[in-house]
Amino acid sequence: MLDTITMLPSAAQIGLALVLGLLVGSFLNVVIYRLPKMMEQRWLAECAELQGQQAPAANYNLFFPPSACVHCQAPIRAWQNIPLLSFALQRGRCSHCHGAISWRYPLVELVAGLLLAGFAWHWGLGATWLWASVFGLTLLVLTLIDAATQLLPDDLTLPLLWLGLLYNLDDSFVPLSQAVVGAMAGYLALWSVYWLFKLATGKEGMGYGDFKLLAALGAWLGWQMLPLIILLSSLVGALVGIGLMLTARHGRGQPLPFGPYLAAAGLLAFLWGKPIMAWYLGA
Repeated sequence: MLDTITMLPSAAQIGLALVLGLLVGSFLNVVIYRLPKMMEQRWLAECAELQGQQAPAANYNLFFPPSACVHCQAPIRAWQNIPLLSFALQRGRCSHCHGAISWRYPLVELVAGLLLAGFAWHWGLGATWLWASVFGLTLLVLTLIDAATQLLPDDLTLPLLWLGLLYNLDDSFVPLSQAVVGAMAGYLALWSVYWLFKLATGKEGMGYGDFKLLAALGAWLGWQMLPLIILLSSLVGALVGIGLMLTARHGRGQPLPFGPYLAAAGLLAFLWGKPIMAWYLGA
């Protein structure tokens, strides 16, 4: 099957990847919305258990209950799950109560489609495209969850770390030894910054999810890419933070999620990190 797909013309492979990305993006919207709520449900159950109380029934996951309007709880019908088209046909509003549908839904579908199409253009449909798609889509989900909730779920960061080591088991991006050191160094780098900042100020400058995300990026890309990732993410984060403060959209003491900038820097390093490093070292 895969051999047949890889024999398709380049344009056909890109088109197929685009459609697959749009479909997967529709499911990613479910993950982005429900995973934080599932985490909250688990925390409440753990708190109840510690207090000797009966934990609430766990009846909420990625597949149950069926998707419904966030305003009126009207069930979402099959045609309303068609990526992009359903949003356009409904003009961005629930067909039942006319409540506004967040622009996040079509944007996630579009970005997922463009990511997978871009990977197909870069590598063609094959094993590398599949690994890159898992990497890129996971970073997309982490970005949006962190931006909305300032959480980087272990349910995503830890599997991403182990998949990075598995990806490099046959030296796909870097030798396995560099991937292992990258995972260790990625975690310890931000862990050290966290404790230095806390000892100096008495405040927490970042969360443990950031450590795990950088460890995962180190597992995929190796320890040599970590300085580039930290530099790019810090630079973009600082520029965005300053811009938000200048436009009065973000208070000076208000926390700013760092995960989206780590994810963006990691994706850039995955695509162009080696040419960037070669240019820098040769400059």
